[in-house]
Amino acid sequence: MTNATPPSTDPSWETPAERSGYRTTPDYAETLAFLGRLAEAYPRQLQLEAFGSTGEGRPLELAVLSKDGIFEPERIHASGRVVLLVQNSIHAGEMDGKDACLALTRDLLRRPEMAPLLDRVVLAFIPVYNVDGHERRSAFTRFNQNGPELAGWRANGTNLNLNRDYLKVDAPETRAFFRMFRRWLPDFFVDDHVTDGADFQYDVTFALDATPDVPPETADWIRTSVTPQLVRGIDAAGHRAFPGAVFLKDETDPAKGLAFNENPPRFSTGRMILENRPGLLVELHMLKDYRTRVTGNYALLRTLLELLHRDADRLLELNRRADAAASSMGRSRAPFPLIVGGTGAATPTPFAGVEFERYRSEVSGGTAVRFGSKPWDTVLPVEASARVVTSILPPVAYIVPPAWVHVLDVLSVHGVRMRITTTDWTGPVERYRLSGMRRPGRPFEGRYPILRSGSVESELGHFGTCTPVTETVTYRVGSAVVPLDQRLSKVAIHWLEPEAPDSAFRWGFFDAVMEQKESGEAYVLERYARERLDADPALRKEFEGRLATDAAFASDAGARLAFFFDRSPWGRENRVGEYPVGRLASLEGVPLA
Repeated sequence: MTNATPPSTDPSWETPAERSGYRTTPDYAETLAFLGRLAEAYPRQLQLEAFGSTGEGRPLELAVLSKDGIFEPERIHASGRVVLLVQNSIHAGEMDGKDACLALTRDLLRRPEMAPLLDRVVLAFIPVYNVDGHERRSAFTRFNQNGPELAGWRANGTNLNLNRDYLKVDAPETRAFFRMFRRWLPDFFVDDHVTDGADFQYDVTFALDATPDVPPETADWIRTSVTPQLVRGIDAAGHRAFPGAVFLKDETDPAKGLAFNENPPRFSTGRMILENRPGLLVELHMLKDYRTRVTGNYALLRTLLELLHRDADRLLELNRRADAAASSMGRSRAPFPLIVGGTGAATPTPFAGVEFERYRSEVSGGTAVRFGSKPWDTVLPVEASARVVTSILPPVAYIVPPAWVHVLDVLSVHGVRMRITTTDWTGPVERYRLSGMRRPGRPFEGRYPILRSGSVESELGHFGTCTPVTETVTYRVGSAVVPLDQRLSKVAIHWLEPEAPDSAFRWGFFDAVMEQKESGEAYVLERYARERLDADPALRKEFEGRLATDAAFASDAGARLAFFFDRSPWGRENRVGEYPVGRLASLEGVPLA
């Protein structure tokens, strides 16, 4: 494999990885020291800024390359330049992007032929995002990965996978990220990773969303300009690129092809869809050696800089239009794609695989795959087309009672604009009645979420039903009104619509509404039930019908008594399953500060 980065003419400016012959990757202190040397040598072009701290107290740093000494985001945006944000080492055993960015930064500063790439682009990158995981260095953190000698840990200091936290924002790192993101508001985002999974010939794979939840003009640019240009540039540098996420439909049989990769907003690039910005997922191939992976990442980022330099005006206009469309969400009343999934249709696609054999494993007792060393150039069925699974008609605004402080806190972290009611308000709203929800028996990312069936993670619980009802409700003074005439309208929708794939409800922020707090003693209910059966023939018919058709109910004494309590005024007062967030069709008459 060709090295995409020529050797430095000055050995003193070799990156730590280059100096080791790509056997090792630097720890965080060495990483910042190298960037600090560059910033000291080129203070008008490179600046480091801290944007927060990790859970264990380590600083989070952002490196910014600007050609003319301007490092204020407002002035950069006003100058018509594109801000490219690259994130590295969110999974800290996958640190290849960090070392690629160190080499790229040096070359942008020290190689005159590369300097023009910063004429229309400001490069901002996080060298290490999951710093606490990065410093948990071991030879035994990445079972399948081919180097370097020591690698970091996938999760942060509290064992949370930060690339599942982009909507619920449980981790201090995520909260710091969004403070920084709001300040810089990048125009294009890259998240650098290394694969798990199958063997194949490509050393660089990448994915960009062009699904129905992406503005059509942006999706067209991604399909017709960005994706083919990246493939050409990476291949021309001596690497080999595949434009798509490689997830086998059947891990025991690569010949069955590649499955559709859903990208809900718990993931970084899925979250970028809600920001109206393109998000590029980079996946270097774990089985390639470290030199090949780092230089492949370098080739991708350099090609992307060339593309953004060329298409700067086009990207800025696409983002402007996407922001304007998001800001009109509540007025347009057009269907909003809440859940996007694959169509199930497969397209025959050339694929450079590796020969394999399937066999019966004596160890697992199942079918296993053994990859060989010879190329397997084939055509695979690839499920790449997407469809809208669930859509909603957005309201003009949402209204959230003031007691739900943790729900509102998350919106604040994301920068969603809210207004506060100045007095109690009573009026018509649409709300949901939730029933049949079942939480899983084991945690996922520190919570017990109800993940959607068919998503990247397997479903752990059961969502049940979500029924809209229109009613007159009183909301207390201090309630938060979330209007959808704002750039981040999609964030509000995904957080407050219960059915959304990463909603506050799915992640457990509203679990208390599913709890019954008051009940009746059995001997009191027994008397009440008899009285109601004698007084209400319709109730008797319903009860006897349930006994005849539901054996489990008929054999459960507690369920039979609960039948009467739930239908009583006392039972209805529990309001179990009453989702407290209201959907407003108008803000007229709502007393707002």
